[in-house]
This record gives sequence, structure tokens and C-alpha cells, in this order.
Amino acid sequence: MDKIKTMIAYQDFEKVDIRAGEILEAEDFPEARKPMYRLVIDFGPEIGIKRSAGQITKNYTKEELVGKMIIGVVNFPPKHIGPFISEVLTLGLEGGEGGIVLLCPTKRVPKGARMS
Repeated sequence: MDKIKTMIAYQDFEKVDIRAGEILEAEDFPEARKPMYRLVIDFGPEIGIKRSAGQITKNYTKEELVGKMIIGVVNFPPKHIGPFISEVLTLGLEGGEGGIVLLCPTKRVPKGARMS
């Protein structure tokens, strides 16, 4: 198991904008080096529709991802992943048998709801 990383001040944590979004589309990403999906996620009227990529193919099918509420960081700068530009970081945890398990609200929340 990994050690706890360096302690940060609460003010540093407050800079991270973590929001709920709904996956509208999930597509294969054949150009990626590792198996990934390209995602289109609706973060509500304030943030809008954003794109992300995730190594979640081991635990999810494209069909089960559509309509799923997820948690993402919306204030990182865009990141190039091959020919794709990821605009948000979709959050997940390493699964016990490998693959990433998405962080998701346990109940439906408004799109764009901010973590507090």
C-alpha cells in the first residue's frame, strides 16, 4: 500500500474544483497506448460539457457508463493524450484485481454539484 503523500494545507485542497457530472457518451480510444475510453461528460450549465479519457475498460462497458454519474476535477488544464484533449480528470480508485473503479455519488445529485 502507498504511504500518505506530503501533508497539504486545507487552503490547497480548496483550490481543487471537484464536481459531479453525467456521462453522455463513451467511445473506444484505439489510439491510446493502454486500453481507454473517451468520455463526454455533462457537468451542468455552469461548467458545461467536457471531454475526458479513462483507463476504465476493465471494469465498465461503454453501455453501462452512459447515464452514470461520476466525480471529476474540472479546473486542471487540458491534457493531451495522444490525439485527444482531456479537459477534466475523472476520478477513480485502483481496484483490487486491477483496473480503475470510478468514484460516483451514491444518490443522484445535480450535474455540476460541487464536492463540499
